[in-house]
Amino acid sequence: MKALRDITEAGTSIWLDDLSRERLAGSLAQYISQYEIRGVTTNPAIFSAAISGSDLYREDIKRLAATGLESDKIIEELTTDDVRRACDLFEDLFHSSGGVDGRVSIEVDPALARNTEETISEGLSLQRKVDRHNLLVKVPATKEGLSAITRLTEAGVSVNITLIFSLSRYREVIDAYAQGLERRLIRGEDISQIHSVASFFVSRVDTEVDARLAAMDEKSGALKLKGQAAVANAVLAYRLFEEESASDRWKRLTKSGANLQRPLWASTGVKDPAYRATLYVDSLVAPNTVNTMPDATLKASALLTGLTERPIQDRYQESDEVLLSLSERGINLEEVAVKLEDEGLKKFLDPWVALGESVKSVMRS
Repeated sequence: MKALRDITEAGTSIWLDDLSRERLAGSLAQYISQYEIRGVTTNPAIFSAAISGSDLYREDIKRLAATGLESDKIIEELTTDDVRRACDLFEDLFHSSGGVDGRVSIEVDPALARNTEETISEGLSLQRKVDRHNLLVKVPATKEGLSAITRLTEAGVSVNITLIFSLSRYREVIDAYAQGLERRLIRGEDISQIHSVASFFVSRVDTEVDARLAAMDEKSGALKLKGQAAVANAVLAYRLFEEESASDRWKRLTKSGANLQRPLWASTGVKDPAYRATLYVDSLVAPNTVNTMPDATLKASALLTGLTERPIQDRYQESDEVLLSLSERGINLEEVAVKLEDEGLKKFLDPWVALGESVKSVMRS
């Protein structure tokens, strides 16, 4: 898998955006050894599809129901057990990478995304329940989530911050993580074992922006911008990462043992079949990054014949120009991000509710 090795050696860790008992029983170990997989991310939609679509959970659902557990607690048992088993598969990689990779993410209940205190409580509960050092607790980057990020980091929890769409929110996420580390240092506590990734979403930006461009007059030249917004937005997020990492604040933190919060490119499967399947992979290879890929994107990336894109650092100016061109046509990516955050929360909440109903159906059968 030379292409995947090249991506990894260039500094982008490849994580699989999927987990199920079928994978745990077979392909995940193979993916780790053959596909350069260095971590796994999950979300409510992934677990909903995995549990609702498989008979491998049925006996456990019935058994747990017989002990008197309600559906939400049964789901917690099933998901934390899967994540714990995945963490164990990555344990060697976790140690050999110094805790940077070998990570598995589990997300707090999406219904809590607008509630700071309950997000913190569930994040701590998931950390205790899974009980593995290579766990990442996933927290949405809502306004309410920012304080939760700080306080979970302060409590020693490694956090994956998800549903980031805008540069302004990404800056706040970086600050929230730094605040948590600084609070620990004030108390004289170690920060060297805490890690974090910031999941910056990609393909959904193009889906929204392309639809707006398509509705414009062809004479405006808007169509030539299709398929450019998402990568430009992510490239500029990487610039922000580099700027913040070089700041005096982060120099002080790293001197005290802090680990950088790596950008994670999420939602990297293309939604428009007109685009090449690896658009959001080979365009975003850069040091100190993660790309979490669905299965189809991973396999397409394995077939790449080389990394032909210019280094991400050489594309800052043209990315600025893309965002300026969009702005001149009335498309503000900050406003787009607000819409996508609301939609993203719903896309996680709806399958989570559906999963609850599916588990209840098995309980009654």
